[in-house]
Amino acid sequence: MNKLKLGPLEDETPVKLNLEVPAGLHRDLLAYAQALAAETGGKPAEPARLVAPMLARFMATDRAFVRGRKPRGG
Repeated sequence: MNKLKLGPLEDETPVKLNLEVPAGLHRDLLAYAQALAAETGGKPAEPARLVAPMLARFMATDRAFVRGRKPRGG
């Protein structure tokens, strides 16, 4: 298997968000948690723990978003 984009999960103080995801996405999160555990040698994380690092990784690699956040030269 190729190396997953998501690395080990950091332990930091969370901010609670309530959200609903489709059942298929939940199954995919469970499968991703299993794959991540196999890759890192840990126990599978709860799917909710994957959401924040996945979103952070997505935003960090979205070139348009990153470009839009950079301060304009002045």
